[in-house]
Amino acid sequence: MSRISKIQIDDSNLPPPTTEIEQERKVAMFDLLEENSFDLPEREDRAVPEGPFEVELSIREKRLVFDIATEGGEKATEFHLSLSPFRQVVKDYWAICESYYDAVKNMPPSQIETIDMARRGIHDEGARILGERLKGKAEVDHDTARRLFTLICVLHFGG
Repeated sequence: MSRISKIQIDDSNLPPPTTEIEQERKVAMFDLLEENSFDLPEREDRAVPEGPFEVELSIREKRLVFDIATEGGEKATEFHLSLSPFRQVVKDYWAICESYYDAVKNMPPSQIETIDMARRGIHDEGARILGERLKGKAEVDHDTARRLFTLICVLHFGG
């Protein structure tokens, strides 16, 4: 499989992120670029360029947009996903993250661990939904889907 070599988030139409959201974004982008698996499937109607790919994520007209180019800047594809399937899991993810941030400040490690396990479970569910939505559009592994889901949460929170 190929990979993402550059990731950009177009948040120009969104409110400024909170400190926590900005931190989530930075960590997800760093982790994604360190290790990911991303490829475009073969298509009968056109040739698919080889990666690595540059990906820009944005929200336009209440849809999640993946704008994908080769490292040389050649447009590879663009696809739009409905945000509806993500709404509840994103809401749950941010709620558990808020609990986690509060717990880190005030609770013993055992309670923090319990909240973190719940957070990971919700994160896995978001990655599963993303994997399903990407079928036929892009091929990603589970860890890549998790990191992309975090970036979707950052965009969705502002959108």
